[in-house]
Amino acid sequence: MDYTLLKQLHLATIALTLTLFVLRGVWMMADSPRLQARWARIVPHVNDTLLLVSGIGLALLLQQYPLVHGWLTAKFFALIAYIVLGTFALKRGKTRGQRIVAWIAALLVFGYMVAVAIAHDPLPFIR
Repeated sequence: MDYTLLKQLHLATIALTLTLFVLRGVWMMADSPRLQARWARIVPHVNDTLLLVSGIGLALLLQQYPLVHGWLTAKFFALIAYIVLGTFALKRGKTRGQRIVAWIAALLVFGYMVAVAIAHDPLPFIR
């Protein structure tokens, strides 16, 4: 696959991931039954799979790998934190307050990942 096309797919799936996560978070806070809709439980996972596959494809194509390149290592561990926080925000949080805090924290981690990707630096806000 062409680098430009792969990068565009990656960026599009990032935008859709954020949009869906924000939407589902708003539904969670509003206690909306829409959060349990079949498409709302399936589409984000399909999109996130495309996001992960395109990210791995870009890493292989550019020969930049987590645990070798600092900025990708930071994104890798931030991604794990984002996933864990996201599951607490939308599913595993015991109280609405815990879910809201996890949702906000996940959004902050998402912002950090974007900043790291743009700067190619694990400390994008310090340098």
